[in-house]
Amino acid sequence: MRFLGIGDDNSLGDLYRQLMAAGHEVKVFVGNAACHDVLGNLVERIDDWRAMLPWIREAGGDGILLFETAHAGALQDELRREGYNVIGGCAYGDRLENDRLFGQTAMRDAGMQIAASREFDDFAAAAAFVGQQPGRYVFKLNGGLHSSSLNYVGEMEDGRDIAALLRQMQRTWRGPHRPSFILMQHLSGVEVGVGAYFNGECFMEPVCLDWEHKRFFPGDLGELTGEMGTLVTYRDAGPLFEATLGRMAPDLRAHGYVGYINLNTIVNEEGIWPLEFTCRFGYPGYAILSALHIEGWDDLFHRMIHRTRLDFRTAPGYAVGIVLTVPPFPHQQDRPELSRGLPVFFRTRVQPEEQRHLHLDEVMLQDGQLVTSGGIGYVMVATGRGDTVQRARDNAYRLASKVAIPNLRYRTDIGLRFIKQDRARMQKLGLLPAGSAVPAGRAAALA
Repeated sequence: MRFLGIGDDNSLGDLYRQLMAAGHEVKVFVGNAACHDVLGNLVERIDDWRAMLPWIREAGGDGILLFETAHAGALQDELRREGYNVIGGCAYGDRLENDRLFGQTAMRDAGMQIAASREFDDFAAAAAFVGQQPGRYVFKLNGGLHSSSLNYVGEMEDGRDIAALLRQMQRTWRGPHRPSFILMQHLSGVEVGVGAYFNGECFMEPVCLDWEHKRFFPGDLGELTGEMGTLVTYRDAGPLFEATLGRMAPDLRAHGYVGYINLNTIVNEEGIWPLEFTCRFGYPGYAILSALHIEGWDDLFHRMIHRTRLDFRTAPGYAVGIVLTVPPFPHQQDRPELSRGLPVFFRTRVQPEEQRHLHLDEVMLQDGQLVTSGGIGYVMVATGRGDTVQRARDNAYRLASKVAIPNLRYRTDIGLRFIKQDRARMQKLGLLPAGSAVPAGRAAALA
């Protein structure tokens, strides 16, 4: 098969490497010049993806375009109309993710309960609103081009910290356009995501559950990073999926969505509260999920495009993924030279079975040596699989401990919150089976 990856920063680089290892032809367009060295000498980068369209067309049904972002949906729709096989999303998906109030409205229209949200384009007006209606809020910028560290989850019940943040942002905002953001009612509970692949007509199975760890430091301290690590499983998603993401199938079908989609939620005794969509491959979600894949990405993508089957084989149990970073992560706009050219060593030999669990990101091969590249400091993801969360954790951290890079850092508590409290609470709420660490699940027959 032939694959043409199109994105900004080679976020699917390790997926491309897996496709290459399976014998497929892969070429990659990286739009951000600062990321041209990401996976340098490990994947083939091209300068003009449009010039490669005839190469994809020659492959017929075996030629696939893979889009990494959630800001090129209209282009994907156009390419589909021209007869290309495109996986990634669509214009409707872009809006679901980037226009947060639109996404919330779509959730409500699909029959989900949503938290109170209000959209603003002026920091002073938002601060005044908080003063008039004190409460705990979550501040989220619209659009996909802002660092996750700019978003903020309020801590004060009267909203004083949110109001202070808004006034500070009013003084320091340097964006080329007026700000666009929402203030959302804060919700307490278990944060859990549900995700699946949609083939243009319906969802494929199995569906996944994920428990992300978004803050920089262990114990959920520090700034929001996007994701420092995640616990995932392809089992027991049925109750959450059917109450939330599954209800989006008619709208996704109507807009020709083809790709992965995830819905993040808070669940508590008052119900399920959907928060936000991810309408693209998740990073590092795709890498962590692949630790549970029995079949290759090529099989999954072929079935998505040609709709020959709705299932793909996955392992039972859990996978844990740990994001390994160096400075300046997570502040990608500050001193990118800090993350370039650091040697990547391994304390002991990485065994062949372990190699599939090391997902390279901002590295390149230079004179036979792996060194860090790019400008963010997002080096790689170490994953582990196990029939219990603890075994998955042990395997992931055993592998992560083999990596030696100057100033390397990662969280040491991925999955612990689930073990200590989240699983029991979700079982009590009827969203996970009670009394079993590895229940069979709705899609166990597909394994």
